[in-house]
Amino acid sequence: MNTVMIFTTLVFFILEFYAFQAVRLLTSHLVIRVSYWGITLMAYGAVLYVLNANPRPPHGQVNIAVTLFLTLILSKVFIVLFLFIEDFMRGLQFLFRKMRGEQAYMPSRKKFFSTAGMGFFAFTALLFLDGVFFGKFRHTVRRVKLKLEGLPVAFNGYKIIQISDLHSGSFPNAEKLQFTIDMINAENPDLVLFTGDAVNSYADEFIPFIPLFKAIKAKDGKFSVLGNHDYAMYGNFPNEKAKQKNIDDLIRYFQSADFRMLRNDSVRIQKNDEEIALLGVENWGLPPFPQYGDLDKALNGVAPDLVKILMSHDPTHFDSVVKQHPQKIHLTLSGHTHGMQFGLDLKNIRWSPVQYKYKKWADLYESQGQYLYVNRGFGVIGYPGRVGIKPEITLFTLEG
Repeated sequence: MNTVMIFTTLVFFILEFYAFQAVRLLTSHLVIRVSYWGITLMAYGAVLYVLNANPRPPHGQVNIAVTLFLTLILSKVFIVLFLFIEDFMRGLQFLFRKMRGEQAYMPSRKKFFSTAGMGFFAFTALLFLDGVFFGKFRHTVRRVKLKLEGLPVAFNGYKIIQISDLHSGSFPNAEKLQFTIDMINAENPDLVLFTGDAVNSYADEFIPFIPLFKAIKAKDGKFSVLGNHDYAMYGNFPNEKAKQKNIDDLIRYFQSADFRMLRNDSVRIQKNDEEIALLGVENWGLPPFPQYGDLDKALNGVAPDLVKILMSHDPTHFDSVVKQHPQKIHLTLSGHTHGMQFGLDLKNIRWSPVQYKYKKWADLYESQGQYLYVNRGFGVIGYPGRVGIKPEITLFTLEG
């Protein structure tokens, strides 16, 4: 057993030891205590099964395991936090009595801290469950007005819809997302762009979504790029040929939905004899993510003076490559982060654990006259829900 495994086991042992102290204080019923341990062991068993199964279990089983872990295990952190606070106060009382020469003893636990900890545990568990059953369906349209330098007059008021990170394998019933297609079409967009991660692992996950995506209407077309999950990196494939077939199948499915896949390529969007350039690159991310994106290739044949909009799945591409390029990319559209599907996303307060990995993780950023927009994602991966970070449809209105 390696050091990481020993440390992880120790952490969860301490977590469960402390959490049970609250249960033991609040009830003496044997049935409740036994049920508590039975449910806890079931959650650990599900997680261990998913981590060690070979081949990897179906995505539905992974979702159940992750949900159990978050609701029944990780949420107990709040119980431990309150009991640690109580133990700190008990320890101080013990030391003060000893320093005053009084008879020193460790005060007994009080029900208040255990009750408070259990209350926060229950609240957090309910939040995670709400995210699974309701949160991932709370799609919202975020409206962004963008002034782009040099935008042709004909494109003033031009409307672009961006969606990203569908992760179709996370939705067993595609028809439950019909309302999101209606939301998109209600905006009457000129252009619809999908910025990668259509699937979790396998191209066939997208098949039930072909009719939905085909029903999306856009006056000047629908375009897409690949994300890291679209390259057959996370599935069980016997060889490279099978992986390539999976990628080819996904591209074919998108074509069936009337989406054109841009792979280090560009198209001109014309309106009243004026035009802008739409570019799409393959995934480019910091390691361990693939760096297939080739901005130079995508810019081949594009006039330097055109306003350029780039689809690039991973937002790290912006700082690492796009900003450094001699040709100005006016707007880069990315996804990938999902806002970690957990956090605070209020008007004046925006926080998510993902910000400690990605400096640019949600919404609009500007640097040196170039814009990056990071979409919060349409679907879910890993944790099959959303808490605080709503799934997003972005509507851009361009202004000159």
